[in-house]
Amino acid sequence: MNTPDLRAAIVALLPDLRGYARFVTRDRTEADDLVQEALVRALGALHQFRPGTNLRAWLFVILRNAFFEQARRRRTERALLERRVPAEEPAPPAQETRSELADLEGQIYILPPLLRESLVLVAAQGMSYEQAAEICNVPVGTIKARVSRARASLARSMQRVTTQSEE
Repeated sequence: MNTPDLRAAIVALLPDLRGYARFVTRDRTEADDLVQEALVRALGALHQFRPGTNLRAWLFVILRNAFFEQARRRRTERALLERRVPAEEPAPPAQETRSELADLEGQIYILPPLLRESLVLVAAQGMSYEQAAEICNVPVGTIKARVSRARASLARSMQRVTTQSEE
């Protein structure tokens, strides 16, 4: 695949990258920044892409690595700030009426990051367990277990939300 074809294929994958980034960051602006960072890295490393391999998986790995790198950086920054500035009392969350979809979205974001990531790759992005395992650099069985635990956790959470709203 020549460079113009490769760039066109990357452009075609932008919606998938943005969707995945939105799930892992939970913020539209952060997701756009993450996709931009991943694209800058990918375009700078086009010479490392091996023709015949899965471009989508290659891009998702770059995006995932950028996300975890940014998360590590934020944790370090937060730790430094906490040492310098006393923490403020968090404001109580505002209660609003939400639709079932909003409830589900909220429950997805409560999942631990590894479960959320696996669920999003398989359920939302439509990837096979094998593709998701390749992206996450774990065995296929690990992805299956994570997706199963994520789905079970969501089912329990949604049942609690439904029960609470009926009361």
